[in-house]
Amino acid sequence: MTVPDVNAIYPNPEIKEVVFLKNVIQRANIEVGDYTYYDDSVAPLDFEQHVTHHYEFLGDKLVIGKFCAIASGIEFVMNGANHAMAGASTYPFNILGGDWQAFTPRLADLPLKGDTVVGNDVWLG
Repeated sequence: MTVPDVNAIYPNPEIKEVVFLKNVIQRANIEVGDYTYYDDSVAPLDFEQHVTHHYEFLGDKLVIGKFCAIASGIEFVMNGANHAMAGASTYPFNILGGDWQAFTPRLADLPLKGDTVVGNDVWLG
């Protein structure tokens, strides 16, 4: 019996829309387990474009387990999208520049929730 090479990009070289995800990830803050695949008929090598607001300085990780199936259209919105909740508004004035930058919240003031963890054998669509 033969099995797909866990270190290959394409588990089946004849189907270029399915990739073993761990073999195409470039970011250090994304970890993916063996045999987890991503299926995208348009850009299967561009999974990381669907992980938004993921800034290394926040220190959070996206961790996806083994044997997961991830469909096209998936979006992971990470901690960097959080807005300060303690003020009169949650509007992120500071990121728009000008004098508003003086009101940039401290990281301790943001509702950071830690890593995003997807277990083993999970289907996401």
